[in-house]
Amino acid sequence: MAVQTTTTSSRPVTVKMRAPVHEQIGLITWQNLMTIFRRPAALIPPIAISLFFLVIYNSTLGGAASFIPDLGASSYLGFILPLSIVSASLSGAGIAAQNLVRNIESGYFDKLLLTPVSRPALLTGTILSGAAILGLQAALVLGVAMLMDLKIETGLLGALAVISMSVLLGLGFAGFTMSAALGSGNAAVTQSASFVFFPLTFLAPTFVPLALLSGWLRVAAQLNPITYVLEAMRTIINVGWDWPVIMSGVLACTILGAAMYLLTLFALRRRTARS
Repeated sequence: MAVQTTTTSSRPVTVKMRAPVHEQIGLITWQNLMTIFRRPAALIPPIAISLFFLVIYNSTLGGAASFIPDLGASSYLGFILPLSIVSASLSGAGIAAQNLVRNIESGYFDKLLLTPVSRPALLTGTILSGAAILGLQAALVLGVAMLMDLKIETGLLGALAVISMSVLLGLGFAGFTMSAALGSGNAAVTQSASFVFFPLTFLAPTFVPLALLSGWLRVAAQLNPITYVLEAMRTIINVGWDWPVIMSGVLACTILGAAMYLLTLFALRRRTARS
């Protein structure tokens, strides 16, 4: 926020000028990231859990690639890796929201609301910080998978595309946990909200391709946005640039992110209306 002083015929007048929205978002994102990195221990559990399941699933099911018709000779490590990335996004989605809860409990968030900062910028910056953390987690999980001899058909650009999609997915997950933080102001409730999406990972083509599912599980998987994210990531890693499949995943992330952002705005309005 800039301060400009002008002079009238009687006395100087100080005019407070609001910074551009993109600058506000950048500052809020940076402030949240610095706060999160002061507590690096909070970043370890989501990454450790994802790496644990990646190693276990690949060790126990890695030989299944030759027996799954729609997988063929593709790498089962590349097939199961997106599940680990999505799991990291789910378990790590509450990190930025927990930071928001601490700001609410300390009264710092209410002080921010009294400043000229744009409220959408305040929410967007916090959500972006959470998505950035999830992108970092995805990069680490992907790096470990490459040490496990993962071969990405689309090369470095494909690896960047998978990380970018995890960031886009993280916007939705972080937005949902932030709405819980704004609605409750309670750390326990916010942490529990991080696990609401976990059942969706099992109502998806988690261990086998979608074509091998049947009955109600296939119907549920077709309605599940995580299905299209998993399929897009698997296509990038194991197949190549199949744009219809990839764009379906991007669209699913975008719809989820937009819906959760609107939910966060609604939660903020409810909170400010009570205060």
